[in-house]
Amino acid sequence: MVALAQTPPSGDRLRAIDGFLAEAWTDQKAHDDRLRDLTVEVRFDRGVAHVTGEVADPGQLRLARDRIGRLAGVLGVWCRVRVAGHDPVVVDLGCGPNKQWPGNLGLDIFPASGVDAVADLSGSLPLADDSVDVFFTVHILEHLIDFLPLLDECHRVLRPGGVLHVMSPWWGHVNAVADPTHVRLLDVQTFKGICLQRPPGTPRWYPLHAGCDGASIFADLTPVPPDSDPPTKSHLARFFD
Repeated sequence: MVALAQTPPSGDRLRAIDGFLAEAWTDQKAHDDRLRDLTVEVRFDRGVAHVTGEVADPGQLRLARDRIGRLAGVLGVWCRVRVAGHDPVVVDLGCGPNKQWPGNLGLDIFPASGVDAVADLSGSLPLADDSVDVFFTVHILEHLIDFLPLLDECHRVLRPGGVLHVMSPWWGHVNAVADPTHVRLLDVQTFKGICLQRPPGTPRWYPLHAGCDGASIFADLTPVPPDSDPPTKSHLARFFD
């Protein structure tokens, strides 16, 4: 069971949590032989783990992502990691002038300094199948009356093992309704529905991580084929009621 905070933690507490997480990751890496030689750097910012560096194969990236995500207090695991010498293709959807990383491809409906291509995010994405490793949708879904078509497009475009990172206002915080252009309210449980309650034949997602800090909700999702096994009850219990 996940207890959602009613008020977001203070800045001082968030900084203290980030310090705890940095210490916990250093300790875990030192005592886990599988992690000790991984050349990844992890920076914690308000509970979100920002992972950079390089690994030899996708399995090492999955391992690092999973181990980081199991630390108490982590809200999301955002990765830009080279795999086997190849830079990931990372796309920021609705980025405006502010990309999560400078080298990301920025798509937005309006031109801005960070936008590399203008695209209507409620329609088809101008990207080929299986061409992207990471999508960021930071403060985007709440602006779309129906965001499921965008998620379906992300599913089409992501490579196997790719990740969709989501951040949106939590429905119980004033930020969810303070912006008049917000048309959807979201909760962590929304992503349980996305992963488990959509009709047969629609694109399927597996929840890697989900969390809420009392102001924002976070979710890391990876696409899975229609015949894949569903998440276990123990895995779902980490995030969802």
